[in-house]
Amino acid sequence: MESNNHEHQALAREIITACLPLSGNSIRIAISGAPGVGKSTIIESLGLHVIAEGRKPAILAIDPTSDITGGSILGDKTRMESLSKNEVAFIRPSPTSGTLGGVTKNTIESIILCEAAGYDTIFVETVGVGQSETFAQKLTDIFILLVAPGGGDELQGIKRGIVELADIIVVNKAEEDRKALSEASIKAYKNATHLATSKDSGWVVKVIPCSALNHNGIDELWKLTMDHANLISGNDHLKRKRKAQNIFWAKNSMQQKFNALLSSDKKLAELYNEILLQIENGHLSPDKAAPTLINNLSIKIIE
Repeated sequence: MESNNHEHQALAREIITACLPLSGNSIRIAISGAPGVGKSTIIESLGLHVIAEGRKPAILAIDPTSDITGGSILGDKTRMESLSKNEVAFIRPSPTSGTLGGVTKNTIESIILCEAAGYDTIFVETVGVGQSETFAQKLTDIFILLVAPGGGDELQGIKRGIVELADIIVVNKAEEDRKALSEASIKAYKNATHLATSKDSGWVVKVIPCSALNHNGIDELWKLTMDHANLISGNDHLKRKRKAQNIFWAKNSMQQKFNALLSSDKKLAELYNEILLQIENGHLSPDKAAPTLINNLSIKIIE
């Protein structure tokens, strides 16, 4: 699915089409937060917790790709040592490969494959915190934001948009020696969520403490996750959300395929580079690039 080989891509499309009727029956959970906040640790704790309940978790961990070398460490699996040894769980670290949004261009297909394979709980661990994490919300049912104890100062480092996306905010690393800090953070985030727009689903954002290291708060976090799942399933919000997500990813896929076509098709690549050269030499304004390309596109394709 992640291969750029044309034959592999063609086969992947066939497989996805065959898997679609078998997909859609899982809880899709996005876990986001700043680097070092404990995303992998909390996912491992949640993964082991749901396995004990008889569920099958799949973890799709997204790793940033270097703009300089093009490489990725893909080390998330090593941070989930106990979970990675459990045969019930499936863990797949994947590089962003230049894709913005905290996920990869194939994450939605990976979710479909995992669901078709019988995994009923999908965790998507995003790259990190920021406005672009909206993409993670476009392919999951619930968005869990992890923050470290830090009170008001922590809020200054996170854009308001990411707080508005969250369904559950977890103040992680809330050990006993950080109790005062944790309580201050919980209060700050509760105040922040009051300013956010109310959820269409009717869900009220929850802010809870947790210590993934000591396995404290995992029961409550999973209970809230299930409460959210039951709510959106019961009021048809899940069905509407999944349909909207499918449309979003269809548009995104078409845009990606068109961008790929500009470099892979010889005639289109020539036209594209010719327009860029005209802009570079001052013969064409940047805002005229798209209209010029579109006006010539049909001619080039017909030829």
